[in-house]
Amino acid sequence: MSEFDNATPPVTPGSTVPSDQRTMALAAHLLGIFTWAIGALVIWLISKDDPTKSFVTDQAKEALNFQITIGIAMLICVVLSIIVIGALLAPLVGLFGLVFAIVAAVKSNNGEAYRYPFALRLIK
Repeated sequence: MSEFDNATPPVTPGSTVPSDQRTMALAAHLLGIFTWAIGALVIWLISKDDPTKSFVTDQAKEALNFQITIGIAMLICVVLSIIVIGALLAPLVGLFGLVFAIVAAVKSNNGEAYRYPFALRLIK
């Protein structure tokens, strides 16, 4: 078990997250579909210094880490396309990224801190 497995969300389950923070968290997850990691990075950079936006900061970091992970996986698929397996895996990685980004967006819009199951936690 690594130190990343015990990462606790900044918002306790009984507390309520303001609507504007839920919307920003939703945007951080959904922008990854269209802008790769740039959208989540911008949202994280805007909110990281404001302690009242801890939910947005946490979810933007999570989305950024996931999009970096998807980017690395796609890069590996490009390299492996030399032996055909990468060309078969790339659509699966893309679909995986799309589905989990949508699930994360819905969860964060409900005020729940979402953790992607297979994300490298590079940004702490």
